Amino acid sequence: MKKVNTQNFKKTLSKFSTGITVIATNKNSILYGKTINSFSSLSLSPPLVLFSLDVKSSKLQVFKNAEFISINVLSKKQKYISDNFAKNSPYWKKIDYQLLKNGNPIIKNCISNLDCKIIDKIKKGDHLIFICKVLKVMNNETLKPLIYFNSKYF
Repeated sequence: MKKVNTQNFKKTLSKFSTGITVIATNKNSILYGKTINSFSSLSLSPPLVLFSLDVKSSKLQVFKNAEFISINVLSKKQKYISDNFAKNSPYWKKIDYQLLKNGNPIIKNCISNLDCKIIDKIKKGDHLIFICKVLKVMNNETLKPLIYFNSKYF
């Protein structure tokens, strides 16, 4: 085993396969979205999930101040959506979405969509962890997930 440093730590974590999600919110009628792969279930009762954002993220303040968010689990055909929302200035014009009653966007044709309320935030290391209560869900059983492994999409 090697002593951990930033380079070998990142390389090691890239060996863990993850799904890709886009978190989204609506603030003052402006839609915001961010690609996230640091998403995980936390609890079944109550239904809780978590994700984290780097404290240097350009979207940190938007999500830090949000009460409700959507989490969109991308399908294999939605790599362009992942790439789009990984940018500092993503667009919504070419994204097929609908607004929930609380105003948050959910991206269409995902394998899953979650409507969530942020209930806690915890700063650890260089990230802020968001703990969310899941209010509603939608699933599409016919699609395959977008997977990220070894810094590549599958």
